[in-house]
Amino acid sequence: MNICDLLIIGGGINGTAIARDASGRGLSVVLCEKDDLARHTSSASTKLIHGGLRYLEYYEFRLVREALIEREVLLRAAPHIIWPLRFVLPYDEGQRPAWMLRLGLFLYDNLGGRELLPGTKTVDLRKAPHNSVLEKRLKTGFEYSDCWVEDARLVVLNAVDAQNRGADIRVGTEVIAIEAHPAGYEATLSDGSTIITRGVVNAAGPWVDEVLFKIKKDKNEAGLRLIKGSHIVTKRLFPGDHAYMFQNADNRIIFAIPYERDFTLIGTTDVPWDAAPGPMEISPEEIDYLCAAASEYFVHDITADDVVWSYAGVRPLYDDKSENASAVTRDYVLDIDELSAERPLLSIYGGKITTSRKLAEHALEKLEKYYGEAGDDWTADAQLPGGDFPADDFKGFLKTQSDRYPDVPNDVLLHLCRAYGTRITLVLGSGPDVDLGRYFGSHLFEAEARYLRAHEWARTAEDVLYRRTKLGLHLSEAERDAFTEWFKEM
Repeated sequence: MNICDLLIIGGGINGTAIARDASGRGLSVVLCEKDDLARHTSSASTKLIHGGLRYLEYYEFRLVREALIEREVLLRAAPHIIWPLRFVLPYDEGQRPAWMLRLGLFLYDNLGGRELLPGTKTVDLRKAPHNSVLEKRLKTGFEYSDCWVEDARLVVLNAVDAQNRGADIRVGTEVIAIEAHPAGYEATLSDGSTIITRGVVNAAGPWVDEVLFKIKKDKNEAGLRLIKGSHIVTKRLFPGDHAYMFQNADNRIIFAIPYERDFTLIGTTDVPWDAAPGPMEISPEEIDYLCAAASEYFVHDITADDVVWSYAGVRPLYDDKSENASAVTRDYVLDIDELSAERPLLSIYGGKITTSRKLAEHALEKLEKYYGEAGDDWTADAQLPGGDFPADDFKGFLKTQSDRYPDVPNDVLLHLCRAYGTRITLVLGSGPDVDLGRYFGSHLFEAEARYLRAHEWARTAEDVLYRRTKLGLHLSEAERDAFTEWFKEM
């Protein structure tokens, strides 16, 4: 029987961030994820570390300020998987007026103490590279900064750091039942083991109420509202490293973002979801919506035939009773329930990838009176695994690795440096002689797959192809099948 200070249920961004923070404070932590890390909501995002420009319309100033500050905290912590991205927001007559856009972007530039990222500027859309891409009615736009993130990798890196600091990360392990125990709680796991824990963090995302019912056996007072968000991927629609933010006639916005070198990512939708959570697929109506919205801005119309891949997820938001799904708060609520004076149960509602580190700090604040021995806040200045190089010098880091591994092809090395940062030595060895092993297509070699199984809890080919990496997009069906068969036998 295992005994720990804190049992965390859920291996998404919130659960792994809390596991990392708590472990770094000296608490003994067990994290259980019934599927794969980032299997559901956390790998179905728009892949942005951003303040949430549109949330200013809903007066979410605290959330936007916190998110803007966290942008640069996370950029410094993981510059291999997070990097600056410039967004172009066209002014379109009949949508939000230009003065509103300027005011919103002024606030956006100044609310969060921006240091690393450049500010907003006005751009002429009648000039290259925009004039050949966007509709001719669009003449002026505003260019501002946010950041790109490899979302599933951020989740995994939080779990890796938590494990490095002593946490027990159990992937593919469901918490079947939880009962009161004199020392706190007794949890029965799907692997047949039992854990005694002083407290529980319920970070199960869309399943937070389901987990809560296992413990409380009665109705939860806090509210969970499920919103489905879907994205489509097309062949690359425009040149350049910038992204676009488009306003829709329904007052929503969508993004068009360069994706995986050869593609464009378009999303997201906001659809109320009343069914049971689980693996999601985009609907034909959502595909049509995203194609039509993007076609309003791009010279060349986009149809369902242009979609090469799609993904969808359910966001577990706190129910603030908003009638408009797009207006439901993206802020988080930490609901602590004391079933006894010494038996904390903390449930997480809402949240977003950008504020996950801060959410974890706030969670530990909520639990402070139960864990007086825990250390102080520490994550604000700490780097995530692989991120220990200057945030503004990825090129310098890449050059150092090129000198270390002269025989590794440049495109393969770039992929590995972006994915693993300084942990690349765990994939390739200390250099310079490297055995990449079997080649499966695109940039995928045996050495990387073996690393992912040994160090990042990859248990299936899908874990590798579509979460730890996105290399599945670049492989043919035959190549994906061949890799799947090899991985099963590894």
